[in-house]
Amino acid sequence: MAKRTIHLRIKPRTGDHQELGAFLRNAVPYYEALPGVRVRLLRSLDDPSQYVEVVEYETVAAFNADEKRMAIDPRMQAFLRDWRATLAQDVIVETYEDVSEEM
Repeated sequence: MAKRTIHLRIKPRTGDHQELGAFLRNAVPYYEALPGVRVRLLRSLDDPSQYVEVVEYETVAAFNADEKRMAIDPRMQAFLRDWRATLAQDVIVETYEDVSEEM
């Protein structure tokens, strides 16, 4: 089972996670309503104004379903617009495949 993980490197416009956290409390239940999706928020210890939003997918099918949802679902598109409004700069997106089982 190939897992996928997306790291979204972000900086909130307020410099802290209060506004972003409020948004995520509302949005994450919708994000995670898709089976096999989990969302977490990490803060950098080196630069506390920097965060990584981690989206984990249990399967490639879950990853593909979420990609489709982002492209066509009006509610998801509204969440993404609101999310971007909480950010100070463009998002850096990194997508990873879990190859741990191959070690």
